[in-house]
Amino acid sequence: MQYHIWTHGCQMNVADSQLLASELEKLGHSAAADGDDADIMIVNTCVVRQSAEDKGLGRLQLLGKIKEAQPDKVIGVMGCMVGVRDPLWMRQRLPYVDIFMPPSDPAPMVNFLKERRAEADALEMEAEARTQRDALQDGELLLPLRERGQLVSAHVPVVYGCSHACTFCIIPFRRGVERSRRVGEIVAHVRSLAAQGVKEVTLLGQIVDRYGVDIPDGPDLADLLRLVHDVPGIERIRFLTSHPNWMTEKLLRTVAELPRVMPHIEVPIQAGDDDVLARMRRGYTAGQYRRLVSKIRHIIPQVAIHTDIIVGFPGETRAQFMKTYEILQELKLDKAHLARYSPRPQTVSQRRMEDDVPDAEKRERLRMLEDLQARVVAEINARQLGQIVTVLVEAEHKGRWRARTPQNKLVFFEAEGEWKGRLAQVEITWTGPWSMQARLPVKRTEAHPPLILAG
Repeated sequence: MQYHIWTHGCQMNVADSQLLASELEKLGHSAAADGDDADIMIVNTCVVRQSAEDKGLGRLQLLGKIKEAQPDKVIGVMGCMVGVRDPLWMRQRLPYVDIFMPPSDPAPMVNFLKERRAEADALEMEAEARTQRDALQDGELLLPLRERGQLVSAHVPVVYGCSHACTFCIIPFRRGVERSRRVGEIVAHVRSLAAQGVKEVTLLGQIVDRYGVDIPDGPDLADLLRLVHDVPGIERIRFLTSHPNWMTEKLLRTVAELPRVMPHIEVPIQAGDDDVLARMRRGYTAGQYRRLVSKIRHIIPQVAIHTDIIVGFPGETRAQFMKTYEILQELKLDKAHLARYSPRPQTVSQRRMEDDVPDAEKRERLRMLEDLQARVVAEINARQLGQIVTVLVEAEHKGRWRARTPQNKLVFFEAEGEWKGRLAQVEITWTGPWSMQARLPVKRTEAHPPLILAG
């Protein structure tokens, strides 16, 4: 049987889909080139914002029509829309769905497919997959067949769930309380990826800086970075997403010290006004965020800092929004993930606060920040013009190679030969706000002194 997974949302969902695909292939299933041809159809959902939830439900409604015409198709839903509790409302609204899987848990689908098989057929499939599965140790991941030897960068979850509970965030209700993976399991996961050709890993957590907080006397994120840094074959390491309250000096100095940990920090501010931050229950002030940015830049001079911002949070006045605009203008961060506020079920902001900022005003505020950030990033990237930078090549794209700098900036260049998965030094020839263009440096020959003939 063939499977197809539609993945919506964050990098954690990408990692969850990869794990599910790996488990399906251990059972003998293969990936379908076209989702419409798949026998097993799975939607990995996101509900962080209403638009993401609507997209997932829209996809499921289309699959429902396919199921009606072809009842033997297997339909599955995974991710935050399902959550960690029984999704009774989904079972009632989507009766054609066969399996509901919580975030990061492919077991319900795996068990369902095993039960559907006749015993003899299951034994045959078991024999096909045994050599691969028996070779794996706890934590190791066998990539889906089409990604083995092809995937340059991969995501590795290190913390599941979240216990911080910002007033706007649905994640604690859908992914459960914070749980750190064991160090040995994470390192085995990274080793297995390196053995399959992966060159870069990104360690994931809703608040990744809190790795190990729930393990008495256990390692923290800085300790984990040192262990992953020693894995042969891994050229680059990143981590996200951080929280201002949990970014320690020890962590920053570890990033500065380890050459394969990239100078790339993602630490959301969400808003630039202290009253709005307090209503969000973020736990810091705008002034504290400013000082953190200064500290990061002092310890890691070549760092790129990314942030997240929500516009139109309940009660946010125009004057309060302008403080967000001003802090983004002042700090000149390398990237800002921008979103309009939308109330999410069960959250404090949805239950206790009125969504009182008109949608047209939210859109206007978002546009203002987008325009500002485009100018800021264009200015930052322009400093790279003519510079030689080291990039990791991810793939070929429309006749050019697509690559990323240590600061995670997108670079395109042309070159003959096979460059995928390699580190390359390139000269930046053009810069824009969203990407840069480059070339392999021109080799210059040294000028010889003139020949003087004796006469």
